[in-house]
Formats: sequence, C-alpha cells, structure tokens
Amino acid sequence: MKRRAFILAAAIAGTMISAGASLAADKPTIAVVAKVGGIPWFNAMEKGIKEEGDALGVNAFMVGPTSADPALQVRAVEDLIARGVDVIGVVPNDAKVLEPVLKKARDKGIVVLTHESPNSENIDYDFEMISAKQLGEEHAKLLAKTTGCNGSYAIFVGGLNVPAHNAWADAAVDWLKANCPDMKQAADRFGVAESVDDSRDTALDLIRAHKDLTGIMSFGSQGTIGAARAVKERGLAGKVAVLGLFSPGQGKRLVHEGVITGGFQWSPLEAGKAFVALGDMLVKGGKVTDGADLPVLGPVKMEGRVLFASKPLELNKDTVDDLAKLGL
Repeated sequence: MKRRAFILAAAIAGTMISAGASLAADKPTIAVVAKVGGIPWFNAMEKGIKEEGDALGVNAFMVGPTSADPALQVRAVEDLIARGVDVIGVVPNDAKVLEPVLKKARDKGIVVLTHESPNSENIDYDFEMISAKQLGEEHAKLLAKTTGCNGSYAIFVGGLNVPAHNAWADAAVDWLKANCPDMKQAADRFGVAESVDDSRDTALDLIRAHKDLTGIMSFGSQGTIGAARAVKERGLAGKVAVLGLFSPGQGKRLVHEGVITGGFQWSPLEAGKAFVALGDMLVKGGKVTDGADLPVLGPVKMEGRVLFASKPLELNKDTVDDLAKLGL
C-alpha cells in the first residue's frame, strides 16, 4: 500500500513538474544586468525592459549594480544563474572579466545576450543599435564641423576595457586622422565617462593643461554631462566643444545653453525592449539570419555573433526636448 502511494505521489509530482516546466517555457524569465543602476540611461533601459515584458507577457526585469564595478556584474550574473532564469542580458563594464561567468550561464542552458560588447565570446548574440564605425564617424564629423579641425581634442569612454566605447572612439580617431590631420589628441583617452564627477574633474585638468583644447568627445552616458559642467564653470562655452552620448533629459539645459554641441546615440529604451524581444524569440526556438527583420531591432546585419541594427538618434537643440519627453 505504501509503495502504491509513493508511486502515485511521484506520478503527481512528475505531472506538476512537467506542467511547471511547460508554464515556464510559455512565460520565460529574462533578466538584464546594467552597467550601473540609478542613472538616466539605464533608467530608460529598465523602462523599455518592463514595457516589452508586459507586451509579450514574460517576466522581464533589470539588475542595476550600485557602481560600475565589473565584480558586481559577475556577482549579479552568478545570482541569476542560481535563480534559473531563461535569459541573461548584460551591458558589460569589462567584457573579459565576465567571460567565465557567461560561459557558466550558457553551460546551464541559459540564453546569453550582450549589448555594447561586440567582442564578447561566451554569448548567443550581441546586438548593437548602430555600427561602431557609423557612431564614431558621426561624432568625428560633428567635432570637425564645430572646431574647423583646429586645436586639440580629448576622448572619454566608460572604461578602458569597454569594447563598444573603445570601438566608437577608434572609429572617431581614425576619421579625424584621415580628415583633420593637423588636429591631435591632447592625451590618451580617459575611462571616466560613467561618472559625472570624474569626467568633470578630468575636463578641468585638461582645460588647465592644454590651452589649445577645442573639443571633448564622450562615449559614455555621464561623460558629456561632466565635461559640459567643467566647460561652463570655466566660461568656455562655444570655445571648447562638448559632444557625445548623454541622456536628453539630463543634458537638455546644457544643449540649449550652447555648452553641449550635440551628439549621436540610440534609444536605451529601445535597447531594453530589444533585450526582451530577442531573448523571448530565442527561448521559443526562433532563429536569426543575416538580413532578418527582427522585433524592435528591424533589419540586421549579422557579423559572427553580432547583430547590427541602424537606429541612430541625433541629439541637438531641435530634437533634445522631444527625446527627453520620451523619458530618455
């Protein structure tokens, strides 16, 4: 009798597990690890993640570390592996540091996606809203137009080991070397662009040390704001051009004051949606091919594991207010 009861209980449990697994497959859990939480760029990304999760009926959320410390991202991914999520998305602070834990996630059968990290290896796909070459060159052209190719310039990136930021910077430098050969870099690039305070302090140091400084380009969400504050403090608006990526809501006043010239970026809200839409599609067996028209991303060019969309956003006095109203 006891054996029959055990067999029956096991059968019921097996049925419940099967039903639970089926339910999980129907409603996957998608988690995205940001570089750092609580800043406008990633607040907008989180909004996109939630909106697309609600639209698709999946569990989607963002994890925002308290600082741009790669170790905190590793810890977050470890936690998500332990929780058994279906998809892990990451915007890496240091791609190399994350490789072992991303491999662990894939070995567990978790779909792994990155953004702003085209050189990541232990992933299913990395997606970019605009190619590195296009984004870097657009900024270089704007700097050349604003400065007349005169003086020297500096470049800020989110970190010296952030692949996408440095790829954008490389493209900008290459274009300027070819088209503004007399315009030189004032110093090697600075990995300060995820901190307003660090980028402000660095800009102040550059202004003091380089009297011929005419421009600062920032490839990182806080660097443009920090550099602009330094330029404004020194009364150099219009004399030292500041351009790059920034949150429109955070930077619109500085744009209208003529301190920030402008820049090019993509929508972090749309990037958040893309994490969820692509993850959901892959969990449910969808395939990606070169030229495919994907949800949110649209037509993509596929190079290895990297998916390139073409969704640039131009930031200037004519566009910044409307973009800010979108929560960017």
